[in-house]
Amino acid sequence: MSSFKVLGTNHTSFTVSNMDRTVAFFTDALGFEVISRAPRDSAIIERVTGVKGAQIEVAYIQGPGHRLELIQYLAPADKGRVRSLPCDTGFAHIAYDVDDIDAAIAASEPHGVLPIGNPVAIDKGPNKGGRVVYLRDPDDVTIEYIERPR
Repeated sequence: MSSFKVLGTNHTSFTVSNMDRTVAFFTDALGFEVISRAPRDSAIIERVTGVKGAQIEVAYIQGPGHRLELIQYLAPADKGRVRSLPCDTGFAHIAYDVDDIDAAIAASEPHGVLPIGNPVAIDKGPNKGGRVVYLRDPDDVTIEYIERPR
């Protein structure tokens, strides 16, 4: 037994290449709210992340029941890019329940958040009777929309 308790989930974080573009998607398309956006102290970020020369801007976005942290690394210059597939170990995505999957897709597309395929009927599990679709943003972050059964 642990000597501590997890009190709750604080946030989920994604590193992005263009903060303005990503914030616009979450606020304009999904209706989430920016609760803070600012640079961070480089010395502290280097110690926390182990990334030498790290310079970042962080935005916190509040959605229904969950907070996202978006991080854009302005430095170092030699940062890389991850492109993983759903079958790759370590792959992650974030899923949102929506009331109209087609409207959610339509609102996402102008922001470059595009479906990987067409919505599919769910035939098993807790979302049986609904529909589901994966989308990818320009940074290859995968977002799942689940339309609950009606």
